[in-house]
Amino acid sequence: MKRLLVSVLLLTHATLNGAAPSSPVQFDWIEYTGRDTIFAEPLKTGTYRNPILAGFYPDPSICRVGDDFYLINSTFSYFPGLPIFHSRDLINWAQIGNVIDRPTQLDFIGQRVTRGLFAPTIEFHNGVFYVVCTLVDKGGNFLVTATNPAGPWSEPKWLGFDGIDPSLFFDDDGRAWMVNNGNPPDNKPLYQGHRAIWIQEFNVAKQELVGPRSIIVNGGVDLSQKPVWIEGPHLFKRKGWYYLCCAEGGTSIQHSQVILRSKSPTGPFVPWENNPILTQRDLDGEVPHAVTATGHADLVEGPDGQWQAVFLACRPFAKGFQLTGRETFLLPVRWTDDGWPMILPKGERVPYVMPTPTVIAKSPAPVPTTGNFTWRDDFNSDSGQMASLWLMLRNPGEKWWSLTESKGHLSLTPRKETLSGTGNPSFFARRVQHAKFEVATSLTVPATKGVSAGLAALQSEEHYYYFGVLRAESGITVFLERANGSSSETIARTTIPNASEIALRLSGDELVGVFAFKVDGGEWRTLASNADLTAITTNAAGGGIHFTGAVVGLHTRLEP
Repeated sequence: MKRLLVSVLLLTHATLNGAAPSSPVQFDWIEYTGRDTIFAEPLKTGTYRNPILAGFYPDPSICRVGDDFYLINSTFSYFPGLPIFHSRDLINWAQIGNVIDRPTQLDFIGQRVTRGLFAPTIEFHNGVFYVVCTLVDKGGNFLVTATNPAGPWSEPKWLGFDGIDPSLFFDDDGRAWMVNNGNPPDNKPLYQGHRAIWIQEFNVAKQELVGPRSIIVNGGVDLSQKPVWIEGPHLFKRKGWYYLCCAEGGTSIQHSQVILRSKSPTGPFVPWENNPILTQRDLDGEVPHAVTATGHADLVEGPDGQWQAVFLACRPFAKGFQLTGRETFLLPVRWTDDGWPMILPKGERVPYVMPTPTVIAKSPAPVPTTGNFTWRDDFNSDSGQMASLWLMLRNPGEKWWSLTESKGHLSLTPRKETLSGTGNPSFFARRVQHAKFEVATSLTVPATKGVSAGLAALQSEEHYYYFGVLRAESGITVFLERANGSSSETIARTTIPNASEIALRLSGDELVGVFAFKVDGGEWRTLASNADLTAITTNAAGGGIHFTGAVVGLHTRLEP
C-alpha cells in the first residue's frame, strides 16, 4: 500500500515555553476490530456490501477515467484532508493519498472539528484531475489540480465566489461550468433554509470564472412548498439533456436527492414529477438495521453503460443513536423510458447487499473499508511515513511524531494542546467504522512526570473519552476522562506499581463501553465496565446528525 508523505517544513521537535520538550512516548502497536451484526453474514458470490466506505466518509464525489474510478470525501478540520480512493470495480476501494496533504496548502487552526472542508467534487478533463471544495470560514471556494490523482496536488487557487458545495462540469463543446449552493435572489431568504443553486462559466485555461453568474434553481424542486437546503449540486449530460442532481431537505433524517433537467446548462431546469429519486425520510429510522439521512449523491456511468450512484447515509442503532457518522453507499441507477434517473423508489429501504456491478477487473482492497474485519498497525513502515488512513486534528505547525526515532514504534511528543481545543494536539486517529468494535494498543509508560498517554475516542471538542496512563508525583495512575459537554471529568482511576509497558483496550457495544488495561504483559483488568458511549455519538455532538463521525487513536499530552 502506498504511504502518505505528510510534509512538514517547520521544527522537528518544538520547545515548550522555552524548555526542552518532554521525552516522546513510544506506542508499539494498535489493533482495531469491527463486529457489527449486519456484517456478520458472509457475502455470496456476485454480491457486494453497503456501505462501501464504512465510518466517517461523507459527501462522496466520483469520477471515471477509462476503466478506473476515483472517489473523494469531506474531512472538515481533520488533516490530511480529502482522502482519494481508487477502484476498478466500484466495490473495493484503495486509498491512494489525500488531496490536502501539506500544511502549506490550507490552515484549519482555530476551527472546530465540523468546520473546515465541506463537500469536494472531483472531475477529470484532458489529462488533469480537478478538485473544487469549500474551506468554510477561512477563504471560501478553491480549486486544486493534479496529473496524478495520488498527488502531488497543487496549492489552492481561490475562486472568489460566495456559497458552498462547488462542482465543475466539462461540456463536450469545450466549455466548462461551475455550479454551487449560494444565497437566494437578492440575498433575501423567504424562510429558514431558503437557498439557491448558481451557475457560472469556468475558463479552463485561466482557471477562473468568467461571464454572468445566475440562479438556475431557487429554493428547490417546488418553492411553494418551502424546500430547505438545496445543495451538493452536480451537473452532467446524457443524450442531449443536462441533468442537475442536488440534495434537498438538509443532511439529517429529512435528507433527499432530487433531479432536474434542461436542454441548456444555464437552464431553465425542470424538476421531475416523481422526485425525490432517493430518500429514507418516509421510513422508520429506528427499526433494526435502518439506513437514514440518504442524499448528497453523485452519479457516474460505468464501462458497461450502467450508471451508479454514490451517496451518504447513516446506520443508526438504539433509537437513532450512532457513532460512525455519514458513510458512503453505492446503488445502481435505473433510467426511465422518458429519460429520468431513479436511484431508489419511494418507500424502499436501502439494501445492505446488492448484486455486483459489471466491471472490467476486480480491484484489490489492501485495507478493508466495510464489513467486519481486524486491522493492525505495527508501525514498522519501511518509508518512515504514516499510512494514508491516519488523521490528526488540524494541520501541524511542528513535527511531533516519528516512526524512525524508535524502530517499530510510533513516537509521540507530549505537548500542551488538548483534544478540547482548536489547535493541533499530539493525536493520531483512525475512523470508527462499527457500532460494535474493539481497539487496543500497547505503549511505554511515560518516563516524564506530568505526561499522560493512551487511547482517545473522539466525536468533537466537547465529546470524547481519553483512557490514559499518567506518571505523577504519587506514582503511576491509569485514568478515564470523559467530556460530554462544556467540561471534562475523570470518571475512573487507579494507581499501579512501577511498570514499563501498559496495554489499553476499549470494547464498544453500541452505547456501552468497557475500558481495560494490563501491565507488563499481565492479565486484563477492568477500569470501567459500563461506560456510557452516548458521549461520543453524533447525537450528543450534533443533535442527531453530526457532520463528522467518531475517531479513535493514540494521544499524549502535558498535564496542567
